[in-house]
Amino acid sequence: MKHPEHMRPQFAVCINNADYPASLELYKIYQVLPDAEAASDGDIRVIDESGEDYLYPPSFFVVIEVPQEVERAILHAS
Repeated sequence: MKHPEHMRPQFAVCINNADYPASLELYKIYQVLPDAEAASDGDIRVIDESGEDYLYPPSFFVVIEVPQEVERAILHAS
């Protein structure tokens, strides 16, 4: 499915899981959920290994663009 650029799902790679090894796997791609309030507080909202969304430090992730085929696969798996 094609999304307008501002509505497309966003993804990030975990580059640091200090204090959260059960919740975040290093170098795994996670879906990022838009959350203006969290961003204004300096956090990023991510669907983690529990399948729920939680706030994490943005320095733990690098936001990436993925091809549509990868996007579909990630969204289908979650």
